[in-house]
Amino acid sequence: MTVANRLTSMGLAVPVPPAPKGAYFPSRRCGDQLWVSGATARTPDAPALRGVVGADVAPEVARDQAARAALNLLGVVDAAVGLDAVTALLHLRGYVRATTDFDAHPAVLDGASRLLLDAFGDRVGAHARTAIGVASLPGGACVELELVLSVGGATD
Repeated sequence: MTVANRLTSMGLAVPVPPAPKGAYFPSRRCGDQLWVSGATARTPDAPALRGVVGADVAPEVARDQAARAALNLLGVVDAAVGLDAVTALLHLRGYVRATTDFDAHPAVLDGASRLLLDAFGDRVGAHARTAIGVASLPGGACVELELVLSVGGATD
């Protein structure tokens, strides 16, 4: 079963990646690695949820935002190399805009990790991860993610 088929079976569709909001590229390939720029949970119709986890955003809601941000990462991957070219997810880094006493950043990022594992399966989808708490994020988002993965095929 393809990654896109797995996502469809979960009621999800790979989004078209949004245009960058600055002087950077959505992804950069070097050899067999694809580095995907930071993504929030924004959609074509709405910005990502604004707020601070532990204050005005519940951890469960932030976890859902992390899953949506992971789906946006997959949109970039699909546009760059195709989802089925992915041979391994290497590292997911997540930033959680949170209060200074919030300490459940990994639980928030589990939304993204679970989506990636469900989409790619354990063999390809298993990944290292870092969860970081921050004071602010672009657009006031509560979660931002970036991803490094291994891909097959010719280099760009």
